[in-house]
Amino acid sequence: MILNFSTFAGERLDKITKSMQPKIILTRKSRQIENLVLLLTDDEHFPAGLFTKAEKSYIRVQKDKHKKEFISFNRLEFRIYIYFIKKELDAHKLMEECRRMGDKVGSCLNDHKVKNAVIYDPGSKGKEALAFAEGMALGSYQFLKYKNEEKTGNSLQEIQICSGSVEESDIKQLNIIVDAVYRCRTLINEPNSYLTASVFGSEVEKLAKDCGARAEVMNKKKLEALKMGGILAVNKGSDEPPTFTVMEWNPSSARNTKPFVFIGKGVVFDSGGMNLKPGNSMLDMKDDMSGAASVATVIYAIAKAKLPVHIIGLMPATDNRPGAQAIVPGDVIRMHSGMNVEVIDTDAEGRMILADALSYAKKYNPGLVIDLATLTGSAVRAVGKAAAVVMQNKAEKEVITLKNSGLEVHERLVEFPMWEDYADFLKSEVADIKNLGPPEAGAITAAKFLEKFTGYPYIHIDIAGPAFLDKRDSYRGQGGTGFGVRLLFNFINKIVIDH
Repeated sequence: MILNFSTFAGERLDKITKSMQPKIILTRKSRQIENLVLLLTDDEHFPAGLFTKAEKSYIRVQKDKHKKEFISFNRLEFRIYIYFIKKELDAHKLMEECRRMGDKVGSCLNDHKVKNAVIYDPGSKGKEALAFAEGMALGSYQFLKYKNEEKTGNSLQEIQICSGSVEESDIKQLNIIVDAVYRCRTLINEPNSYLTASVFGSEVEKLAKDCGARAEVMNKKKLEALKMGGILAVNKGSDEPPTFTVMEWNPSSARNTKPFVFIGKGVVFDSGGMNLKPGNSMLDMKDDMSGAASVATVIYAIAKAKLPVHIIGLMPATDNRPGAQAIVPGDVIRMHSGMNVEVIDTDAEGRMILADALSYAKKYNPGLVIDLATLTGSAVRAVGKAAAVVMQNKAEKEVITLKNSGLEVHERLVEFPMWEDYADFLKSEVADIKNLGPPEAGAITAAKFLEKFTGYPYIHIDIAGPAFLDKRDSYRGQGGTGFGVRLLFNFINKIVIDH
């Protein structure tokens, strides 16, 4: 069957990428269509010659009488999927519905070993088409590196979008974002048997080389010279040395006079240290470097897209082990800032390494600092895995923009207060501050601890809930989700580009 749409221009590619990530392509003209996804708001935009009279009647009955928004046809040689866009949803819910439906269709295509699909948008719903393609592409991610048995990966290799309201620049940016999320997920899913702190630093160097950014990996000797006591203390129980990686994108076109600094927690494996985690609590603790992975890959995406923003990523990395020299409760650690911290719990290690990075960030005179960290179980208990917790100091306007970005990309944020009352829980009898407060308000007291090492506009994001999933959740997948990459990319677009 030949479909002739007046909005098509260009031919379907003959050669399809062999990489795991499906490539998204803009097209205006198509020849033989094997698999078609129709995005419709009603039944008035059926392409001529595609459906029989009886089929059109069937579609109308399914849509109007049975209230179905998703209908599929198996034509043996190819498949047709119809998705009726819900008019009554608000913009944010609609985009998320499109992503999830894209994942559903993508899963069907992969189950049937389909390589190519065309998303046809006759009603000029470009944003919906892009969200649909995003869900298809992100939902196709797999981590198969350590599968020895004969296993075929997902088949989907190419997603064409036929729309009169989508531009090449939209497609280019979407491919970059999907690529960055894939890379982030893989970093998170890598076990500590491969991804040590040193290897993580090397992986960031590769990312920087690929996107044109600058990277520096500081070794243990350099950290000792800088007196980064928090990182060195957490690392004391490990045979693997710590690293502190700096990644910078600073184009001549940068519109911000003061750099933005993103800081990511990079605990490549967290046993809890001498306060050993019980039972299965450390089963997924390879994910405790999700914040650092998100920071590295969002800067990679920003640089790939050549966004005019000066941005710096700081990624302190180590594992947390109960070795012979490991720190113990009651120890007092002198931090990079000069502040002395009483260790109450060695499993509150993330804030120790982040504190050194936050202190180090002062050298850049930043306009804004944002940290991402799988920091507290308290955040998970408060908001679950559907959202992250956010707090701010001196960044009221920026956090509003960030929360709006969260709604747009469905990486939602729930704001907690940073009232000074909570700082009282961290007072120490023997040092300047202690690293853990009482069980109540744990996510907030953790943020109050970090705040002590700032002094600039600051946003803290606790991603302990959504960073890693035990079971599949639509296009977010299973395992590392890459939470934060799409959020911060959207935020930078809003705060720098749109303004």
